[in-house]
Order: sequence, then C-alpha cells, then structure tokens
Amino acid sequence: MKKILIKGNEAIAEAAIQAGCKLFFGYPITPSTEIVEYLSKHLPKAGGTVLQGEDEVASIYMCYGAAATGTRVMTATSSPGFSLKQEGMSYLAAAELPVVVVNVNRAGPGLGGLGPAQSDYFQCTKGGGHGDYRAIVLAPSKSQELYDFTMEAFDLADKYRNPVLILADGFLGQMMEPVEIKERVVKELPPQDWILDGCKGREKRKIASYSLTNEVGEANCLRWQAKYDKITEQEQRWEEFYTEDAEYLLVGYGTCGRIGKSVVLNARKQGIKLGLIRPITLWPFPVKAFVPYRDTIKGIVTVELNAGQMIEDVKLAVECKMPVHLYSRQGGMMPGENEILEFAVKAFDLSVAEEVNVDGKNI
Repeated sequence: MKKILIKGNEAIAEAAIQAGCKLFFGYPITPSTEIVEYLSKHLPKAGGTVLQGEDEVASIYMCYGAAATGTRVMTATSSPGFSLKQEGMSYLAAAELPVVVVNVNRAGPGLGGLGPAQSDYFQCTKGGGHGDYRAIVLAPSKSQELYDFTMEAFDLADKYRNPVLILADGFLGQMMEPVEIKERVVKELPPQDWILDGCKGREKRKIASYSLTNEVGEANCLRWQAKYDKITEQEQRWEEFYTEDAEYLLVGYGTCGRIGKSVVLNARKQGIKLGLIRPITLWPFPVKAFVPYRDTIKGIVTVELNAGQMIEDVKLAVECKMPVHLYSRQGGMMPGENEILEFAVKAFDLSVAEEVNVDGKNI
C-alpha cells in the first residue's frame, strides 16, 4: 500500500482502474472533468478504453451496451450533464445493468455555477428519470472515501445488478488530500448468467424493459421493488460522532458532514451535548441510524448545500417526534463552523457561557 497526494476526482478515477473498470464513456463538464482526463491517460495502460461521447445522452447509452456484456463500466458528469442522463438511468435500472455513475454536484438550477452544491439530492435519491426505480447512492466526505466508495460501488452494482451513484460536489472533486491506494479485494459475486456474450451452445438471452401486457409489467415492477426492499434492509450506512450522550443532533452528508464534526467539537467545549449523524448511503437513507434517538433527542439541525432536500428524509426517519431545522447555503457558498453552531444555539434556544471558538482541528 502507498499514499499519494491526489485530487478528489483523480482518486475516483484511480479507484475505478483498481476496481477493474475497463470502459469509460463520458462528456467533460466542470467540476468533474479531471475524471475523464485521468482515465484517458491511465485506463489504456490497464487494458481499458475511454471514449468521449458526443453528449451525455450518448454516453449513458454506451454504458448500457457495455454493461450488457458484463464489462465493468463507468461514466462521470456534473449536474446539468446528469440531468441529460436521466432517461438512460431509468433504462439501466429496468434492464438491471450494473453501471457506476459519478455526479460531482455543482450549483444550479439551469447551468448554475461551478461551486459546490448538494442540490441534486432529490434527483439522485428519488429516481430522477421516469418510473418507480432506485439507484444506490453513496456520499463520500473526503478523498479517501472517494477512492474507497468508488471501489465499493462496482461491487454493489454487480451484487444487485443495479446502477450505483457516487454523489460528490465541486469541493470534494477539486480538493487534494493524501489517499492510500489499496489493493483490490476481490469479492465473491453472483454468476453472470444474464450477460449477452454470444449464444452459441446455449439458449438466447435478452435484456429489455418493454412489457407488452399489464400482467407482465406488474410482475416486473414487483420483482424490482423486492430487490429495492432487500437493498434497503441490507445496505443502510452511516457514521455517528459523539452521539452516545447527545441531546441534539446535526445531520449532514458529504462536505457538510465533514464540517459538522468541527461544529460538534466546538459545541462540546461550550457544554452543549451535540452529536452528528452523517449519512453515507443517501439511498437507501439510513433510517436505522435515527431509531435509537427518536425518544431522546430534543432537536435536529440538517446542514445542506441546497434549499432543503435531505431534511424531508430526516423528518420521516424521526417520525416527526422532534423539531427538525434547516441550515443551508446555496449557489456554491460553503458554511462555516461558527455560523452553523450559532444557528443551532438559536434553533434549540440554548445559551452558552462564552463565545464560540474554532480550534482549527483538521477533521
């Protein structure tokens, strides 16, 4: 194992190579462009191929075709480009094809700006395209997790035959941090008895999503929902920070979850029993994380880089048994530790003995 100083987007790309990705189709868009740049240079050395599609729509359907052969394939984009991929995402889910999709979220709507944001939460976690489908969504908070979660995403995609999303933001994608390059751990996965690799000597296979009768359509939908129920039960992931004796909670994912740790440490210095829950899977949302605290926590603040999206899932997770407040920044602006804590103090109607200070500890 070795550690290298690397940009977040490049960590994603290197992890894809280590995970055995052989094909990448995409269209460059800031702030995700370094992914295709890095892979263009390094993936061919590992026996893979990178092809820039004429647009995002073409790129996602190239992934569809590649995944149907059982080849590990990935695409990467940012918010406007991800919007263009939505029809393809629905087709991937319906065809049960394992594809890893990276969305380095930028501010919006429309073309928006190039700054970091979390305004694609709904689009990523609620389907985005047409029909009742889901994609597993992983939310890293640092460069090491960008690397680790990307490798894990390929295994999850193959395990469940389902698209898996890495939801980052412009801050994480552009930031440079040391990353430990780990050897790939090969996991035992289900047999690929569905791939299209030529039918000589066996019965023909087909991959399609069109149902000519309502009865077949309903049977397919029930089968997909059963799979999503299994994922929901088995794949909820989260991190807890100072929650054991907490009276109040912050909830934030990605960059906001990272900042939230400093907020918690500062609150503790002021005698405020604040804890943090950081969702790692945005879908399935980690409802299990909140169950032990439904009757003990006095209030929650969600910290988001949007107008308030994850807060809806938090309210559902706590069954509206406590007040849930939103602290948000938008348009590419990042929240500071002081302002979050000051908001929480006011929201919870607390008083502190001294002025809040940030000790600069690197989390």
